[in-house]
Amino acid sequence: MVITPYGAAGEVTGSAYCVETSTATVLVDFGMFQGNAELEAMNIVPRDLQPRHIDAIVLTHGHLDHCGRLPMLIRRGFANAIYTTDATIELAALILHDAAHIMESDYERKVRKAQKKGFKVNRDDAPLFMADDVDRTIQLMKPTPYNAFVDIAPGISIRLHEAGHMLGSTTVEMQVTDDRGTRTVVFSGDVGPNGLPFLRDPEPPARADIVVMESTYGDRNHPSLAETVEQFKQILQQAIRQKGKIFIPSFAIGRTQQILFHMAELFRNGDIPHIPIYLDSPMAIEASRIYTRHTDLFDEESTALSQSGQMQRDLDSLRLTATAEESKAINDAKGPFVVIAGSGMCTAGRILHHLRANLHDPNSHVVIVGFQSHGSLGRRLVDGQEVVSVLGDRIRVQAKIHTLGGFSAHAGQDELLDWFGHLAGSAPRLILTHGEDEPRIVLASRIRERYGIDAILPRYANTLQF
Repeated sequence: MVITPYGAAGEVTGSAYCVETSTATVLVDFGMFQGNAELEAMNIVPRDLQPRHIDAIVLTHGHLDHCGRLPMLIRRGFANAIYTTDATIELAALILHDAAHIMESDYERKVRKAQKKGFKVNRDDAPLFMADDVDRTIQLMKPTPYNAFVDIAPGISIRLHEAGHMLGSTTVEMQVTDDRGTRTVVFSGDVGPNGLPFLRDPEPPARADIVVMESTYGDRNHPSLAETVEQFKQILQQAIRQKGKIFIPSFAIGRTQQILFHMAELFRNGDIPHIPIYLDSPMAIEASRIYTRHTDLFDEESTALSQSGQMQRDLDSLRLTATAEESKAINDAKGPFVVIAGSGMCTAGRILHHLRANLHDPNSHVVIVGFQSHGSLGRRLVDGQEVVSVLGDRIRVQAKIHTLGGFSAHAGQDELLDWFGHLAGSAPRLILTHGEDEPRIVLASRIRERYGIDAILPRYANTLQF
């Protein structure tokens, strides 16, 4: 058996793992690289990967860095099943259609600009895929239940476990039978922390021969959720006293719903008045509707709040701004209010217009609630850069920038160690991926100290033979 990472090997985006035996080839995820131009240039189908020869794909969850290159495979001839959960099918469709729309719109703008100047558009500027490629990708997705083995290719079956990262997210337990017998390979997917709103806690498999494990926050723990919510409350209270504006760049799926959950709590407890919340993201609006269609995946607390109608009553000041006109009208509103908009790393989307209009304002607050990759505008704000470029304008940052790491949907170091502890007793070979070098080096050291197991830290396209 050979396992080859075609992404997330020394970085946190582009997840893709190819499993090859003498009888089958299976891909686990095929995600998009995100961040700076160097990373985005890696959004290709590797030469050694032959889409027509792939027997099946398993998708751990619907985030773009895990599903974003799938339509590129379909364009190149992949036509077999993609196994994933019902919720992931809906969320991946939403995310991929959004990505296609952005790429098509950007390309059309470049074409118009080039035509005005009498130039031709660079071939590299063409969209990676189009909306019809997304449609064909979604049609290949096969709803797959949790906690039941399913045969997906000759000699290969899978069982999906709750990963606790986002709605429908999974850890993949893969049974591989070849000339060396039957072995279990576990792909962690993205592991969530315990106690995330709406989601059930991660449920790792009991044993494995090989573990491919994420290491996003392998070098540190997050602040506790209670501490983070308290900080969030204080930021909101300060902004409300100043009649300021609060802007939250947020991933449309998962993080947005979590922020709304905690704001509902603060309203319910009387910690803050019912100020307007503008959910300024058509994608987040639709994602929230998808959540309501999959309440069977909720944890007990969220199920009770949803069924009783309490959540809807708490969020009576929530305003959904679906159209561009509604979004622009927010600029004329007076604070205090909250705007939740994408993208989460401030690399695109409506948040850029809000930041361009408000970063110069000392009474404005920007609350960073998720991971910010190198090169992104969000990362520059977190790092305290005094002047930033937003939509071509250079702006001096005078707004208050807050970073709340405890809202992360990724497990921290201790939670990753505990997750691996469920598998360590079977002494598996360990491959650490989905992390920058420093976090995975630190996590490898901690795993060696606690469990006596050495980790492999592969690079892109390294072939690992087992």
